[in-house]
Amino acid sequence: MHGSEKMRVNRPNPSWIAALAACAALLAAPQPAHAQQKFKQKECLDCHTQLADKYASYKYSHPAVKQRKCEECHLRHGLVPKLLLKEAGNAFCYKCHEKKTIGMDKPNVHQVLKTGKCVTCHDPHGSNAPHMLKADGAAACFECHQKAPFQRKNVHAVVAKDGCRACHVAHASAQKNLLRTDEVSLCTGCHAADAAGFKKAHGGYPPKACSACHDPHSSDGAKLLKASLHAPVSGGGCDSCHAAPTSTKPFALQAAGGALCANCHDVASLDGGGTVQHAPVKSGDCIACHDPHASVGAHLTRAPGNELCLGCHPQMGQKFTAPHKVVGTGKGCLGCHAPHQAKVKKLLLAEGSAQCASCHAKSVKAAAAKKVQHAAFEWGDCTGCHDPHGSNSPGMMAGRQDRVCYGCHADLQAKFVKTFTHKPVLEGNCSACHDGHASENAKLLKEEGPRLCLKCHEKLMKDLGTASNHKPYVDGKCLDCHDPHGSNFRGLLLADQKTTCLKCHTNQAKELQGAKAVHASFDKGECTKCHSAHKANLPKLMLAKTPDLCFACHKEMGTRAAGEKAHSPFEDCLTCHKPHAGPQAKLLVDAPLALCEQCHDTKDAGFQKGHLAIDPARMTCTSCHTPHTSKNAKLFRKNVHPPFEAKQCDGCHVTGKG
Repeated sequence: MHGSEKMRVNRPNPSWIAALAACAALLAAPQPAHAQQKFKQKECLDCHTQLADKYASYKYSHPAVKQRKCEECHLRHGLVPKLLLKEAGNAFCYKCHEKKTIGMDKPNVHQVLKTGKCVTCHDPHGSNAPHMLKADGAAACFECHQKAPFQRKNVHAVVAKDGCRACHVAHASAQKNLLRTDEVSLCTGCHAADAAGFKKAHGGYPPKACSACHDPHSSDGAKLLKASLHAPVSGGGCDSCHAAPTSTKPFALQAAGGALCANCHDVASLDGGGTVQHAPVKSGDCIACHDPHASVGAHLTRAPGNELCLGCHPQMGQKFTAPHKVVGTGKGCLGCHAPHQAKVKKLLLAEGSAQCASCHAKSVKAAAAKKVQHAAFEWGDCTGCHDPHGSNSPGMMAGRQDRVCYGCHADLQAKFVKTFTHKPVLEGNCSACHDGHASENAKLLKEEGPRLCLKCHEKLMKDLGTASNHKPYVDGKCLDCHDPHGSNFRGLLLADQKTTCLKCHTNQAKELQGAKAVHASFDKGECTKCHSAHKANLPKLMLAKTPDLCFACHKEMGTRAAGEKAHSPFEDCLTCHKPHAGPQAKLLVDAPLALCEQCHDTKDAGFQKGHLAIDPARMTCTSCHTPHTSKNAKLFRKNVHPPFEAKQCDGCHVTGKG
C-alpha cells in the first residue's frame, strides 16, 4: 500500500464524527415522561366508591377499613363480582381477636358466637353503634330475641335505662344466662337485702334465687312477679314449705318431693282421679312440671303450653304437612290428655272415638247414620288409621294410605298390584273411590256404578257414540269388563280381550267351531284393533271404515290400491270376507265360484265367449284374476302364461263343453 493511501484510511471523517456526537447528545438528553411510565395497581376502593363513602361515614370503623387495607381480610377478585374472604367464619376473626380475650374459654358462651357467626351481631366493616354492632343497645339483641317478654306492663328499671348489658355480658360468662356475676350479687347490687322493706316482702328469708319468683325483664304483675304464683308465695307463707327464716337452713323443705305437695293437694282427686297416672305424678316428682314458686305459664308450669310436654316428649314436636289442629292451638296437648291422671290409657280424657267425637261430633254423627260403616270406625278405632298428633300423609293418616289399608286388608295387596294397576291404587289413594268412615254404597264406595268412574273418566263417558255404543258401557256396567284395582291384562280387563269379549259375543265364539280360517287379530284376541271397547261413530263399534281399517294391517294391499284398478267390491272388504272366522279359506263368505257368481253371470254369452265356453265349475277364478287390484283392466294377474295372454287357450286345453 502506498503511503498516501495509508494516510487516507487513518484520517478521521468529519461527517462521521458529527454523527457520533449527535447520537451521544440524544442519549444524554432527558427521556420523555411516557418512556418512564409503569402500570399502577388499582386499589379496592377505587372501584367500590359507594362502599368507601359509606365506610367513611361510620363513627366506629374496623382498623383495616380505616387504613384502607381491604386485603387484610379479602382476596382480590378482579372483574368477577364475588366475595372472597381469606378464611370463613369466626376462625378468621380469631386471628386478631384472641379467643381468651372474648371469653371462649368460659363455660357459658353466647350461642351465636359458639356457632361461629360473629357477623350476626357485628358489622365487619364498621357501624355507628359501639363495638361495630349492627344495631344500638337492645335493638341488636332483638334481632334474635323476641321483644314481647321485655315489653310487658312493668319493665325492670335497669333494663329500661341501661338495656341488656346492665346485667349480661355479650360474649361469654362464668355464670348461666351470661350474667355479669351470680344472680344474688347482681340483684342485691341495686336492691339492698338488709333493707326493712326487702326483709318484710320476703318474710325475713335471705335472698337466694330472685328469678324464681320475679321476672328479671318485665311483668304484667307488680314487683315484677311472674304471672302464676304459688299461693304460699303470694300470701307470704314461705314457711308452709320451708323451714323458718331464722333456721340455720332456712330453705330446707319440710318434706321431700310429692309428700310436701300432698300436704295441700289431694293427689287422688287431681283431674277427677284415675288409675292411669302421669309418670312424674306416680313418682311424686311434681316439680318436673311445676315450679314451686312462680312461673310465666299457667298453673305454675315450668314452660307454657306444649313447650312443657315437649321437654320429655320431643318426638311430638315434629312439624307435619297434615297437622292435627288441636295440637297446635287452644289447649294443645291438654285438649286430649289429662296432665296428672286419667281413667283411660295414655291419659286420654275419654275412651277411643269418644275423645275424637268431642271435636268431630258432626262428622261422627253423619257417618254413623249411613248404611255401610268401616269396621275400624264402627269399633271406634280412630287411631288404627289416623295419627292423632299429625302426619305427613293427607287426612292425618298413620302412613301412606294404601299401607294403612293393607294393615288390615293384607290379602288384597297381592291382588291389586299387578302388571297393570289402576292409578289411584298405584298412588296409594284408596280414598279416591272409597270413603274411609261410612257410605250409602256397598264396599264404602263414594258413588254407585258409573258415577264413581265418571269422576276421573269424564272425558270418555261424557257423550255417547253417534252410531254405536257397547251395551255394558251404556248400562254403566264398567266392572263387567274391568277390574277396578289391578290386572295382568292391558286396560285392567278381567281376562284377556278374547275371553272377555266372547263371554257376551257368543255368535263369534260359535264361528270358531270348525272354522278353516280365523282372522289373525281375532285369533290373537286383539279385538280393539278393529273395534272400540266403548263407543264409536260407525256401526258395530268400528274404529274406521273398510278398506282403510284393513289397510292398518294389510299395508301392501293399501299401497297397491293407490295406483291400480280396484275390483268393485274392494271398497267394502266385508262383501267377500268374514271379519272373524269362517268355513272357507281366506275368510271368504262363500265358496269362491258361488261368491263370484253373485256378481258375474257365468251363463252370459259374453262370459262364455271370454272363457272359451269352459265349464265354470272346472275353473278357479283367482288362477287368472286378482280379487283385489290390478294394472290390467280385466284384473289379470301380473304374470300370465303367453298363450293365455294371446287368448290361445286351445293350444293347451280342450275347450268347449264336454
